[in-house]
Amino acid sequence: MLGCVRIATVRQMAQVITKDESDGRSYVRRAMKELAELRLAETNGKAGKHPIWNLTPAGQKALADGNELPPRPQAGTGAKAVKAGFGPHGVAVTDMILAYGGRKHLTDWQVEVNHAIKATGLSFNPDAVLALPTKTSEVRLFELDNGTMSQARLAKEAWDYERYAGHRVWEGARGTIGNTFPFWQRHRYTRSQTFPRLHVVLAGKEEHLLDNRLQALADDVKGMAVAVWVNTLPRLQRGEPWYEIGVDDPDRRRRCYPEPVGR
Repeated sequence: MLGCVRIATVRQMAQVITKDESDGRSYVRRAMKELAELRLAETNGKAGKHPIWNLTPAGQKALADGNELPPRPQAGTGAKAVKAGFGPHGVAVTDMILAYGGRKHLTDWQVEVNHAIKATGLSFNPDAVLALPTKTSEVRLFELDNGTMSQARLAKEAWDYERYAGHRVWEGARGTIGNTFPFWQRHRYTRSQTFPRLHVVLAGKEEHLLDNRLQALADDVKGMAVAVWVNTLPRLQRGEPWYEIGVDDPDRRRRCYPEPVGR
């Protein structure tokens, strides 16, 4: 589990490995103590009173050597984020992952996956990416706000996805007319027909305040030309439906973003 989500509490790990009616926290505590003694796992901070666990580099290597997960050579351990004070956010991301699919798709998740366009300087890291292919898209993208971002920053992070989806690249032999293509389709999600849907999850505040943030975000992204769904973490944990606040519209994106100049 830690190889996929990087950081988790005993409660979260017990939620994955035990039956719904069972409480496996004692078992997980013993297992993590043994891994810590072997220097394969460690804790570098807490979420409230609960220690946050992550693999050590040795633990990551042991996991990679076991070939139980796809190779992830650039994945960090999560230790730096916890030490820097981002542990509660990471724990909330893990809660989101567990609420969305539980143990069913656990090995198909990656966290903090960089998306960048060197030509424009745009760079951002979705909190989580789920590789669950459909007929039109390879992945689903996830952003979680743990109640720490301003409304303006949250809206900017959402609009970054449209800027990324709208960027096009020119291809063709020198001296020819050539053609332009979406950057993401040529260099990131090459097997996708549509830009992946963005899921925004709001957490870290009382439910009525999360509902207010949800409505404000819907207003802030009005007219966005990528598919955006939003939910609150409590609603997601109860299995309640998502709200659609953005619709994929590649034609609108092409009108809104300048075409690259051919060579």
